[in-house]
Amino acid sequence: MREIDAKTITDAVESLCIDAACDLGQDVEQLISDAAKKESLPRAQYILNQLIDNIKLAREQQMPICQDTGMAVVFVEMGQDVHITGGYIIDAINEGVRSGYTKGYLRKSVVSNPIERINTGDNTPAIIHVEMVPGSSLSITVVPKGFGSENMSALKMLKPADGIDGIKAFVLDTVKAAGGNPCPPVILGIGIGGTMEKAAYIAKKALLRDAGQPNPNESVASLEQELLHAINALGIGPQGLGGTVTALAVHIETFATHIAGLPVAINMQCHASRHKTAVL
Repeated sequence: MREIDAKTITDAVESLCIDAACDLGQDVEQLISDAAKKESLPRAQYILNQLIDNIKLAREQQMPICQDTGMAVVFVEMGQDVHITGGYIIDAINEGVRSGYTKGYLRKSVVSNPIERINTGDNTPAIIHVEMVPGSSLSITVVPKGFGSENMSALKMLKPADGIDGIKAFVLDTVKAAGGNPCPPVILGIGIGGTMEKAAYIAKKALLRDAGQPNPNESVASLEQELLHAINALGIGPQGLGGTVTALAVHIETFATHIAGLPVAINMQCHASRHKTAVL
């Protein structure tokens, strides 16, 4: 049994919150750079180049890439041979979020009650997903999820008879309805299967994949590419002002489901697809 002190977790989460807000991954930056070279509309190309400049400036000056520093979503893969000492893991993660958003001067965007809407003042509580895995390591991924894109996300309980065509129609309708609201070019995380909540979970987790990396299943990867081409043919373009690049990537994850079900969840992600991971 390996022991990890709760303070170690807090310190790691604090750093991850600040790094994720200020340092966009090279995988996403490369896709935006590639998109700028492919974009045929001058105005859209200009916007994409501005996004690249913003990414570099944020990284160099350790400033948030976007004013919406998001609600902290934390994915934890906890080895079954790990024992947390000195505190409760959920409390340790929330303390790290509280400290990271304060020390990093990141905008606090969380309200304690969705009806009364009083700001908690420290961006807690975080949304925390803990998954038990084999081994003795602890992996923590912090995802600052902005709500310009989150609000454009959707879930639909399709019927099996709707099939692939029903999935495609739902995805394209969702992207068209979103327009420029999620700050395109977007990355789409799509979860297919499971139950209502499982589809939503794997849709968000799909966003953690290296941007543009295809699903290992060939038929799923083929659907990803087909949807990407169809979305980009909509002409919404960067920031919704027209162009040939509306999406940078489509990431699909699947899970077993009931014979009577075909749940499909779409988690929309803006071009600032931020996440950082620490393995303890």
